[in-house]
Amino acid sequence: MPNNDTPVNGQENPSFLDVLNQLPPVPPAPELDGKPGARRLARLRAAWKESWEEGGFLYQRWEEVFQARHASWHEVANWIKAAALFGGLSLIVLMLDAAGDIASATLKGLSTVPATGAGDGSGLWGTVDHPVRVFLADQAAHLSVAPAALYAFWQLTGLLGLVGGFFGSAGARIAWLLFGIGSLAMIWSAAPAGGRAAATGLAALMWALASMFALRGLTLRPIVHNHPPQYQFNPALHLHATIPAPTPAGDDLGPDNIHPLQR
Repeated sequence: MPNNDTPVNGQENPSFLDVLNQLPPVPPAPELDGKPGARRLARLRAAWKESWEEGGFLYQRWEEVFQARHASWHEVANWIKAAALFGGLSLIVLMLDAAGDIASATLKGLSTVPATGAGDGSGLWGTVDHPVRVFLADQAAHLSVAPAALYAFWQLTGLLGLVGGFFGSAGARIAWLLFGIGSLAMIWSAAPAGGRAAATGLAALMWALASMFALRGLTLRPIVHNHPPQYQFNPALHLHATIPAPTPAGDDLGPDNIHPLQR
């Protein structure tokens, strides 16, 4: 099986399947004739030892692994690139599978909480949470979804927006803003008429305090990038004057050079 990797030490890389064929024949050993498979085992041991010597298959692979620490991606051996890509894809698949299981368990755990189990809405959190539960329960009566599922989705959206916004995710921050605006609208709609303004204002203050973490590092100041100009303009004044060429000596026959003949 041919190998297209870069040779090490100027030697051609042998194929792993041809290692046994490249070894000299094992000398006859009478003590191994009566044991089945003994000669094959001795040949495998010799092949293993030979492959670790300089120029062997495993020796060159180890040299490539050692050189990969100081080489760029284009200089790394092809088999190392393939192994790294396969390991990275496998890790991504495992992380996505674990994330799916965690999200499913979280939704099931949140769904077990009754949508209207906040009592009479006493306390600061109850003043904000109870109108949301009541609003979702009223809306779920006209939808084909359980009130607990709506409440669980509302909680999960706020949690993901808060955590993702803390780590600087733009999409999570947009979700956090929509979560807060929707929560304020639900509280204003379902809160008692006498304390509607106080409940909505309290919810806005709680949302603002939580936004200190969700919108961490966000600034409204415009970002000005001062880059030096690529072309520098240097104004200069250039005067072009034409200087007359000097007249040859033999051509000075003007009126001033005419003299009367002397006798």
